[in-house]
Amino acid sequence: MPSSTQVTIAGRKVGTLGFGLMNYTWRATNTPDEQAFAGIHTAIANGTNLLNSADFYGTQDPYDNLHLLNRYFTKYPADAAKVVLSIKGGVIPHQLKPDGSPENIRRSIDNILEKLDGKAKLDVFTVARVDRTVDIEDTWRTVKEYIDAGKVGGLGLSEVSAATVRHALEIVPVAYLELEVSLWATEIYENGVAEVCREHGIPIVAYSPLGRGFLTGQLKSPDDIPEGDMRRRFDRFKPENFAKNLALVEAVEKIAKKKGVTPAQLALAWVIQYGVKKGVRVIPIFGATKQEQVVENLKAVDIKLTEEDFADIDALLKSIKPAGGRYNQHAENTLYQ
Repeated sequence: MPSSTQVTIAGRKVGTLGFGLMNYTWRATNTPDEQAFAGIHTAIANGTNLLNSADFYGTQDPYDNLHLLNRYFTKYPADAAKVVLSIKGGVIPHQLKPDGSPENIRRSIDNILEKLDGKAKLDVFTVARVDRTVDIEDTWRTVKEYIDAGKVGGLGLSEVSAATVRHALEIVPVAYLELEVSLWATEIYENGVAEVCREHGIPIVAYSPLGRGFLTGQLKSPDDIPEGDMRRRFDRFKPENFAKNLALVEAVEKIAKKKGVTPAQLALAWVIQYGVKKGVRVIPIFGATKQEQVVENLKAVDIKLTEEDFADIDALLKSIKPAGGRYNQHAENTLYQ
């Protein structure tokens, strides 16, 4: 069984956990630099060196994620050599519509490289979603041009099917798959995606491992979600589903209390260690806007789940199914393409 701590992406070793930067610049109010920098620096200092961003995480210059990264590496230039930087793109700005045309892929990568301004390397460019209106091979070959030119370290794929992975491997090596994996998103173990990753040794980067904050137990009603927060548009957070999904959260809280850990720590530990049990390397990329949240989540790597713990969680997942889709009906159509 592979070790959960020995994972290589684009030729570089990464830690057991990754850190997602979306929430710093893709909320109603951006996180101040001082606060964001403290979280990022704490993560890196503790070995969480896979940083995950996107060129559409906030699209108003200079308040987007890429400018944030530029400012961070300007202040902490030594950290640039420590991180593996993965950035998604390949969508139409402001519309979040997939556009895998060679023209848009070039625009996206060039935009990322321009805003990073040489402060850090683009280790992985991830195609955010499959665009079925273009020849998908053209999308991958365009990214490969940048890889061959030494401007990008590798190709990442997001929310793709097992068949798409096999197809992509005929064109270009795949650095990793980025997929939603958590206690309420376990589809990769049922649809063949985890299996193809096991076969080819492809790591899985698990976004939203805390169910967009739901699994932490901090949200008790839809009213706890701030106005303007994108979660208000997602099915699982709608009032008709929220109360049903609280049953899952409350059950997770009971197991966590029995274990002597927080629900967030339990959720992260499960994503890591269940992947190991299944023979795949799964790296949860958690997001946290406060430094104390980063510190809490980092402790998940020290938690050892027993067979009894796995049995309790397995029974829970079989008895309580999430109500509602991960996104909304329109966005759901872009998943596992």
